[in-house]
Amino acid sequence: MTEVPVRRRYNGLAPVERTRQRRIALLEAALELFGVDGYQGTPVKRLCQQAGLTERYFYESFGDREECLAALYDGIVSDMRAATLAAIAETTEAGSTDIAAIARSGLSGFIGYLTADPRRARVVLVEVVGVSPAMEQRRHGVLRDFADIVMSVWSALDTELTPQRDHLTAVALVGGVNHLLVYWLMEGGHRDPDELTTTCASLFTAAFQRRHEQ
Repeated sequence: MTEVPVRRRYNGLAPVERTRQRRIALLEAALELFGVDGYQGTPVKRLCQQAGLTERYFYESFGDREECLAALYDGIVSDMRAATLAAIAETTEAGSTDIAAIARSGLSGFIGYLTADPRRARVVLVEVVGVSPAMEQRRHGVLRDFADIVMSVWSALDTELTPQRDHLTAVALVGGVNHLLVYWLMEGGHRDPDELTTTCASLFTAAFQRRHEQ
């Protein structure tokens, strides 16, 4: 009978937990360095120094630097999506069918999450752009996902959607929010996020209300 090797614990932690904690430390380092100094200016060695780990442990978690960026991006996007959906749900579950109120809630969750930490905004809006074809596909998938969220809100309020046309409108609106946030970031992040939310909410509301005029 073959004996199963016993995995030793260090500081009371099982190996799988230590691996998980090292990955978290590397992602925290990536947020700080990619979000402040930029992806292109941050080699693997600096990430490891920031995390207090050797390069051996970097490659334990990631195949290369781009894989680390992708993991960081996915994590931020997941939390951003959750914040957006939670804000929308809070309004709709209270019984509201007012598109202006729903749009403002969702956008407040989305914009609030990114602007609360400019490092997140820089990673999502700037640092992932043009890195590789694979990363561009990832970005496109996120844009499509948020356009689908807009469509789901609209379809709950109006059963007479024109899927192709209205989906293009949703994509344009999501892209507009993205570029407004890029503008906010590149201008130093001085504008009040609530002002950004108000501007975007007015566009989303007007687009929804004017669909039947086309």
